[in-house]
Amino acid sequence: MDTFADYILNEEDLAAKMEIMYYLSKKRKIFFDKSVVFKTEIARLFLNYSKIEVDKNLVLTACLLCNCKKIDNAQDLEKIHSYAKNGAEYLREIGFGKRFCKICEEINRYSNSNPRERESDILELVDQFGGMLLDRPERIGFKPDEALVLLEHRNLKDQYNRYLETFIEFVNFLEEIYISDVVNMTALRRLVKIYNDTEELTKFIQKVVYDYQPKIDELMQAKNDEIADKMFGKTKTTGRALFSEETTKKILSHMNDENSLIMNTNENE
Repeated sequence: MDTFADYILNEEDLAAKMEIMYYLSKKRKIFFDKSVVFKTEIARLFLNYSKIEVDKNLVLTACLLCNCKKIDNAQDLEKIHSYAKNGAEYLREIGFGKRFCKICEEINRYSNSNPRERESDILELVDQFGGMLLDRPERIGFKPDEALVLLEHRNLKDQYNRYLETFIEFVNFLEEIYISDVVNMTALRRLVKIYNDTEELTKFIQKVVYDYQPKIDELMQAKNDEIADKMFGKTKTTGRALFSEETTKKILSHMNDENSLIMNTNENE
């Protein structure tokens, strides 16, 4: 008999996976909210951009499930440190394999697992960066350039993440794409706005899947075509520098001011 793990992994349509997660969260005590969908969409875009040789279906499924035992707005450090491990144990109980559970447990560094799975490095980047873009009770969401400075120089300081440089290039790429609607805004800002403007989880999923995804996929392809044309014409494209020296210096200078920033090692939504 197929397990729940077989059921959701065999379903390759992301919208259907989210629907499965929605109904599972209603029946079982697991964490699944708009922030999970938001971060999963960033992961989808990153995988489409980077062409990293991983199982995309597995990574997106892990994105939906890795926070399953997270406590919303938890203040207890023990719960913050243990939710990924507790989630991995739960996932084993419902039929997921050892490696999948290890990938999910390694979403943060509290497991001290070594060596880390490649897919875990993707989850870590998406989880921390995506969380910093969203408002929290104690602070408003950071701008993408600010979030990247904190990700690189604070959260992952002295830590090795094999995809960090590629992720920075990806955000740089997205920040050059504008989505026109009532107001013209960057792709990430548009996703954040949809998040903030849509209260109900199911409506947010619908807006992301049926409105946002077709637009951004088309615009990303157009941007890739433009870059390819420039490369063919021997025109050098922009490199890593998304944020200016001024932004970096400003953020880093405030990192030593305990009243300026919340200094959690892992800042998630």
